[in-house]
Amino acid sequence: MGKASRRRPKRLGEKLRHIREGLGLSQNGIIQQLGLADVISRDNVSAYELGRREPSLLVLLEYARAAGVCLDLLVDDKADLPKRLPRVPKHKCK
Repeated sequence: MGKASRRRPKRLGEKLRHIREGLGLSQNGIIQQLGLADVISRDNVSAYELGRREPSLLVLLEYARAAGVCLDLLVDDKADLPKRLPRVPKHKCK
């Protein structure tokens, strides 16, 4: 049986860049803000934003927390991020 490619969010890179820029951070700055200096590099952040690589779920969770949004907003291509970040979610994220 062959491996079928997994569906990926098409807008994820754009949303990750929106979060970084909305927080006023450089690529190195977002790594520090997320507390992931020992996990990812600036090259990883660039690849995420360009859609060349997909971050792990735990990295996505840190992005969501930094932005004050729930994780589903990052991966749902039909959902838009708020214009202003960080923000307090309207509902409790678990």
